Order: sequence, then C-alpha cells, then structure tokens
Amino acid sequence: MSPNHEQRLILASSSPRRQELIQGLGLPYIIRVSDADETVEGKITPSELVEVLSVRKASTVREMLETSEKHGIIVGSDTVVVLHNEVLGKPVDEEDSFRMLKGLQGTTHQVYSGVACIDAATGKQVVSHSVTNVKMKAMSDEQIRRYIATGEPKDKAGSYAIQGIGATIVEAIEGDYFTVVGLPLSLLSDLLLTFDIQVL
Repeated sequence: MSPNHEQRLILASSSPRRQELIQGLGLPYIIRVSDADETVEGKITPSELVEVLSVRKASTVREMLETSEKHGIIVGSDTVVVLHNEVLGKPVDEEDSFRMLKGLQGTTHQVYSGVACIDAATGKQVVSHSVTNVKMKAMSDEQIRRYIATGEPKDKAGSYAIQGIGATIVEAIEGDYFTVVGLPLSLLSDLLLTFDIQVL
C-alpha cells in the first residue's frame, strides 16, 4: 500500500473540533461534509445510536464521492450526552440549553462517541464507540445563563463544550477526554489498524 495516495483520511464532518483533532494525527486528510439524516426510529441504546449515526455519516460521504475520489478511509463520528438514560442532543434554543445544563449541574453524566471507518474503495467498514463519565459543577441559574450568553452551548450535544469555556464548569472526568470533545483519537487509531494505517 503506497503511503501517500491510499492512506489519506476523509473526515465526514463539518465540526471544527473534529477537524482540529484529525489534523493532529499527522496523516493526509480531506474534509467532506456529510448531510446524513440524523433521525433514528425506535428505541436504541446510546452506544447503538452513536455507532449507527457514525456509520451513516461515513456511508453518506462514500456515496457522494466521485469514482476517481474513492480512495482512502472515510471517518464518521457522532457524540451524545446521556443523563439518567436520557439522550441530550444539540439544544433547539436557549431555554432548551438552560433545561439541559440545569439537569447536568452537580451530577455525573456520560458522553458517548462513536467512530466508523469505511474504506472508500471497497466499502469495508469497522465501527466502535467509547464512553466517558463527566462530573459537572453545581451552578447557580445565573451562572448557567451567563454560560449560555457566551453562545458556546448553541450547537453542542448536551449544551457544553469541554474544550472551550465549558472547561470551567466541569469538575472531573473519568475516561477519554477526546470522547467528550467528539472524536476519540485512541479508538480511531485502533480502528485504522484494521486498514493497515499506523498513526505511530
């Protein structure tokens, strides 16, 4: 396998955070934004949800690629925040953000991130997920409103970003930090080994 042409990654995401993380791997990559439908019918577990959506994002990008572009490994990822078995997605408005953050404050919740890798040429795929526990500080309503006013919670699962000012409201984490950011790099590097791509 030639290292330059075959080993490129195709990130199926418009997320600036995921783009920064994939850049850090030091492998050639391109970005292809996936407009995959993120609705899921029926009752499934958070781990199934992030795996299903990660595969869907990567598969959608594979279908979009021209035949001449079909080389490399497509990486899809999805992240959800779970509190007492309720999946918290992206907030619909500021009141929704407040509801989520009010529920999260002073408690420990779980963040699930799925990762799917699909060979653009053959369609071979692997998928997995990781989970991290996050303990949020107890906050006053005023503190929650101030955080919402920064605009940071707007498009974030669970209404916070651990890599931004949201770091100040997180008391502790147990597990992989990058799972909370939205792309578990340790897991991704393990999955890439399936395709003979070594990060290190």
